Amino acid sequence: MSMDFQTSRQYVAKVGEDVKKVPLTADRWQYLSELLEDQPEETKLALKNHFDAFLLRMKEIGASDIDLGGPGCRNLVWFRCVGVKTADATLQEYDIEETDMLILNLLTEPERLKLFKQRNIDFSYRVYDPEANTWTRFRATVYFDLTHAAVNMRRINDTIISFPQFGFHEEVAKTLSLKYQKSGLILVTGITGSGKSTTLDSIIDANNRTMEAHIVIIADPIEHVHQPIKSIVKHREIGRDVHSFKEGTIQALRQDPDIIMIGEMRDAETIMTVLEVVDSGHKVFSTLHTSSAVESIDRILGEIPHNEQARIRTRLADTLTCVVSQKLIPSEDGKMVLAKEVLLGNNAIRTAIRNNNLGEIYQIIQQSRDQGMNTLEQDLSRLYADNKISYFEAYINANNKKRFEELVKYNY
Repeated sequence: MSMDFQTSRQYVAKVGEDVKKVPLTADRWQYLSELLEDQPEETKLALKNHFDAFLLRMKEIGASDIDLGGPGCRNLVWFRCVGVKTADATLQEYDIEETDMLILNLLTEPERLKLFKQRNIDFSYRVYDPEANTWTRFRATVYFDLTHAAVNMRRINDTIISFPQFGFHEEVAKTLSLKYQKSGLILVTGITGSGKSTTLDSIIDANNRTMEAHIVIIADPIEHVHQPIKSIVKHREIGRDVHSFKEGTIQALRQDPDIIMIGEMRDAETIMTVLEVVDSGHKVFSTLHTSSAVESIDRILGEIPHNEQARIRTRLADTLTCVVSQKLIPSEDGKMVLAKEVLLGNNAIRTAIRNNNLGEIYQIIQQSRDQGMNTLEQDLSRLYADNKISYFEAYINANNKKRFEELVKYNY
């Protein structure tokens, strides 16, 4: 690290010593906020530069996430590289009082007040890389760990993966394109860190490059900022530009959109609003934290009140056009490779949803490869056969392990 980093470290240590003098009362966080506000601008800038140096290091080592603060981090700075989270042995330890102030300094005063009230805040952050002469964006969340501040930041890729690199079947690619299909609900699902945002950004970028249209992106927070190419692209961040996903979705209808991207369908109200928007003839993309197509449908229906389920099931059957459920798997060459399950809303899928025969959907997907569908197990089997991933990684990431074993045995 440079001398600037070491100099800023001295500022961090000094502020940490001041924090240790603050009494452990119920108003402690308000005291700390006021203490931070009273610091000279030179100190605030030093704290910011010090934290930004961690983020620049993420880029150097290819890390996707950083974790800092709270007792759980054991006074260390943690990075996730190639799916594995480890403490950085090259960085010194930080007292918990130091990390409290480093993290508080990331927030504006109104954001700190929101954090103290809600005990969590999500926001976007960016840092300037002087060597590359570019800005790198991060998705951030600050929360509390045993009454101390903790932060996780995820690095947002500077460049978008080109859509053809995903290797989607031609029928799937047409479903995702506004050129070939003007309406419908498309879901990209997976656990946290499975690359949902990366996939969605590539799909939005492909439409932006090929269609003269209006794309509205509603997210919490905004991650990649798409520059308008052929399309108008509007970005609306929850809390800054609009109050909620539901409000943003309703308001988007009055903005003459062709595509609406909703960062996450978090609750029943948002789900029902999204289905109404799709039903009105719009193309909507969104995400769910689910690991398979069947689980995604089940999650949507499970969020709906019992007396509304029959109606929503029919609406979902009519509007669901595609589900991509994905996982990032450590590859044999030390990188990460995408495995995905793909569902297309054909007549058989619609009938199964409408009749609440969700158990049939897996078999329909499995038997519809000629239409562009495949189960996660089929894709894992393909990646293993191509020597992209190990048998162990394929097996532990399979949702249906018995079916995966059968596929491998059949193929070999």
